[in-house]
Amino acid sequence: MSRFFALRRGSLISLALAALLALAPAMAEARMGGGGSFGSRGSRSWSAPPSTRTMPGQASPFERSVAPRPSPGMAGPMSQQGAFGGSFGRGLLGGLAGGLLGAGLFGLLTGHGFLGGMGGFMSIIGLLLQIALIVFLARLAFNWWTRRNTAMAGAGQRPSPGFSSPFMARAPFGAAGFGSGASPQAAMATPIKIAPEDFNAFERLLGQTQAAYSREDIGALRGMSTPEMASYFDDELEQNRRKGLVNRVSDVKLLQGDLSEAWREGVDEYATVDMRFSLKDEMVDRATGKPAPGWEGQSETTEAWTFRRPAGAGPQEWKLSAIQQAA
Repeated sequence: MSRFFALRRGSLISLALAALLALAPAMAEARMGGGGSFGSRGSRSWSAPPSTRTMPGQASPFERSVAPRPSPGMAGPMSQQGAFGGSFGRGLLGGLAGGLLGAGLFGLLTGHGFLGGMGGFMSIIGLLLQIALIVFLARLAFNWWTRRNTAMAGAGQRPSPGFSSPFMARAPFGAAGFGSGASPQAAMATPIKIAPEDFNAFERLLGQTQAAYSREDIGALRGMSTPEMASYFDDELEQNRRKGLVNRVSDVKLLQGDLSEAWREGVDEYATVDMRFSLKDEMVDRATGKPAPGWEGQSETTEAWTFRRPAGAGPQEWKLSAIQQAA
């Protein structure tokens, strides 16, 4: 009997550890947008923005977007990544991890313990090592696929030289300066120049949108972002309210920024900017104001933010149109 309870206790501990492992990424992403990629970049929504010194790799494809996906015959680098990268990376990891967890649960239900239904893997250490190996191999394959598509799309192209202005010497963007890059161009899109006043507007919006999100001021967010982005933020805030939580964001500081690309299409202008910034990010209990268990405080992240404004409008007309994480 004691052996039965010992096995059952060990199985429950293993199950709890597996659950914590699965929830760890979600617990660490409390900031505005939840660490996801969403929004629209006009005709370039499904094309990868050029890499910069701030974000040397590629930005993740959108998980949520109102932009229509291109037809299979017109798929670009990002659309291929969206079709294969997202499902390949996440689907592979999710399928394998789900299979391992399912096998463990089957063993638990049949009386062999959490690891009893998994053949030779008789310890939680073995399970964790296998998951780590799977994550490592899948990420190597994902990075190879991304580099291959980028090389095929960018063959024969040279990034345009970065521009110089007094703004480049001013902190915090001056840490790296703003550069520009090349990417596959949609037929209706033409490059535009970005002035120092525009960069000031991007930095201002970085802080002001985070502050409005922390206050749960959806009215202010609607004034600083596109209707699509405001709807996503509204959904997130409503989910937090249902859970009795509040996401407090403060001390946002831009550490480095680079212009990835800027263009005009139709009656709108777009600019995608890679930004590395620090912030104090906490999830607190709505009733008590105390930090919720598992949520981190100070953090640093790199994201690609896309802004949109009417063509020919001033810097004050820029609105947040998309957020993308580093792949």
